[in-house]
Amino acid sequence: MGNSIMEFAFTDEQAMIAETAQQFFATNATSERTRRAMAGDGIDRALWTAFCQELGLAGVAIAEEHGGAGLGQVEFALLAEAAGAHVAALPMLGLAMASSAIAAGGSAAQKTQWLPKLASGEVIAACAHTSALETNSNTLSGQFEFVAHGGVADMFVLGNEHGAWIVSASAPGLQVDVHTTMDQTRPFATLTLDNVVADPLADGPAAMQAARDGGWLCVSAEALGGAQAALDRTIAYAKERVQFGRVIGSFQAYKHRLADMMIEIEQARSAVYWAACAVDEGSDEALLALHAAKSFCADTYFMVAGNMIQLHGGIGFTWEHDAHLYFKRARAIQSMLGQGNWHREAVASMILGEAT
Repeated sequence: MGNSIMEFAFTDEQAMIAETAQQFFATNATSERTRRAMAGDGIDRALWTAFCQELGLAGVAIAEEHGGAGLGQVEFALLAEAAGAHVAALPMLGLAMASSAIAAGGSAAQKTQWLPKLASGEVIAACAHTSALETNSNTLSGQFEFVAHGGVADMFVLGNEHGAWIVSASAPGLQVDVHTTMDQTRPFATLTLDNVVADPLADGPAAMQAARDGGWLCVSAEALGGAQAALDRTIAYAKERVQFGRVIGSFQAYKHRLADMMIEIEQARSAVYWAACAVDEGSDEALLALHAAKSFCADTYFMVAGNMIQLHGGIGFTWEHDAHLYFKRARAIQSMLGQGNWHREAVASMILGEAT
């Protein structure tokens, strides 16, 4: 019996979702709107409302009985990829992490209360984990750092290695300090809790693992979309810019850089959709695939975004050029939710065990 080769192809429905999202973001997530959001609180609220309510795409991976479409992580990854291609100023990460956490570890009442509001965009969520958390009955005390969109979230899913809790942004004893961060489309905040009343999730460890899985997949897909867009824009520039009487894309060294970028992106694409499929299918390889996708896609995006700046020459180094939006998003993704070396060490441990 010969070796079988697994082939992956999107279904017609998935292709339609991808095309719809790509057209939506290409039309609406303009550089001007993104920069206005960056000057504000980091969210393009009109874009978010249209995404959630007019298109109904925020609930793509949320169960139908809770107001979603009942699809899966492949479909959500397609949306995150399309959003990432335009560095859209949207709270996609909080949606991915909070909805995954509540779906995996929430009680029936918590799912009924929160998932429809997340799917409709009525509620903006953020999610964070810390090991420095004191619990006393149903109150929490401690600090959570680098909470993406923490300054604008309406609710938080917060956890440690033992449990997870839902906390309202208006809860007494909760202090939110917003920071100026490199990627202004996803500003961070520090949450300080002093005996804050919290609603515990039924299965906290399962909730936090699902939140991490959802977060890793979201930023991996965003990185894929951003890297592809950075390459596409650089190719377009290479066909227009003339130097020494020739378009710069005709120079061999330039073409080699573009080819290197393309090869890395194609590997990143495989990593993202391998991970998404593995999660949807409940595969034993899901965790391995997620670690691999986060580390590889983040590094690929950073490499491609750096090349984008260099290959645009002088104009690429100016703040007015969008290359900086991609570069800063890429650098932020590298740093958040575990750096590359940590993910690669996890992959090595899973494959090699404790071998030295």
